[in-house]
Amino acid sequence: MTNFLPKSIRTLIEEFSRLPGVGPKSAQRLAMHLLRSPREKLESLGQAVNGLKDDIVFCETCWNIAEKNPCYVCDNPSRDKSLICVVEEILDAVAIEKTAEFSGVYHVLHGRLSPVDSISPDQLKILELVKRVEKGMEDSIENPKIREVILATNPSLEGEATALYIQKALIGFDVKVSRIARGLPVGGDIEYADEITLMRAMKGRGEF
Repeated sequence: MTNFLPKSIRTLIEEFSRLPGVGPKSAQRLAMHLLRSPREKLESLGQAVNGLKDDIVFCETCWNIAEKNPCYVCDNPSRDKSLICVVEEILDAVAIEKTAEFSGVYHVLHGRLSPVDSISPDQLKILELVKRVEKGMEDSIENPKIREVILATNPSLEGEATALYIQKALIGFDVKVSRIARGLPVGGDIEYADEITLMRAMKGRGEF
């Protein structure tokens, strides 16, 4: 980057560029936006960033982020503790929660198996899931027996491999292991869909 810009601006642009999904042009626009913003807004943003690690913990039950341990979902008596939805990332749980169709609890893996990226099972929260299911085999009023584990990993090669690994890891437990349905997206055209997507859409069809 040219020295035309002051060092402080160049440094800020470089830091923004390191964020996922932020390219050089977007980083420059963000930096210029902050430069034009009132000092109070900058101070508020700085406090939010500095307090990010201080005010956030990982729920030791589901490994989602929260303000306290256990998190709101795991500590909510109205949630169905017998139903666990396994997701790759925190934002996957956020997306499912927005549908308001899932009343169970979550388990965040914090990634997916990827030999290319040297991501192995011991780097994910898979063992914690197995221990959670094992512990959940006993039925009680406070903690009902886990009856189903829904594998909601992404429909990619890595996501499928992760789901298969977890399915095999849970063999031997008296628990149903299911996989989320995969098919055509809303607004998509059948003629442009690939054969695998169409095949899964047909197999996962339901009553209309």
